[in-house]
Amino acid sequence: MNQAAILTISDSRSLADDRSGDLISDLLTKNHITIIDRRIVKDDIVDIQTAFLELEQARPDIIITTGGTGVARRDVTISAVRPLLQRIIPGFGEMFRQISFHEIGTRALASQALAGFNYRWQLTYCLPGSLNACKTALDRLIIPEYQHLLYEISNQRKDDHNHAH
Repeated sequence: MNQAAILTISDSRSLADDRSGDLISDLLTKNHITIIDRRIVKDDIVDIQTAFLELEQARPDIIITTGGTGVARRDVTISAVRPLLQRIIPGFGEMFRQISFHEIGTRALASQALAGFNYRWQLTYCLPGSLNACKTALDRLIIPEYQHLLYEISNQRKDDHNHAH
């Protein structure tokens, strides 16, 4: 069974009213993924990086952030998380924006949603804060594909380990 951590980035939310975090948690749990930690931080690069690295230390298979992926000045999630990723999965952001375009039109262009692997090879997704965007990403992209991505990276790690000896 896989484990996940959820990081909500918001200046206004608390765990009591974090509807997107609740939705992500519910959808992951329904798909047999255990939530091992869940936090909320302000839209601040250092706070986001600190919380992300703390979640990374708990060794989840998946880390999902929600919020701060737009182009407003306060949207700093991508600036904070991208340097912590060693491999980006470009197709995730591309597909997410394409699906979103069909749902919300050209406003989808402002989304910087992305996925990748951090330096511990944990699968990381940075999602917008909107409920609909989170539901779309989980239903259409994350749930159908996360097992394959984790499988591919675990095989690569085994190969790397075998070649090292």
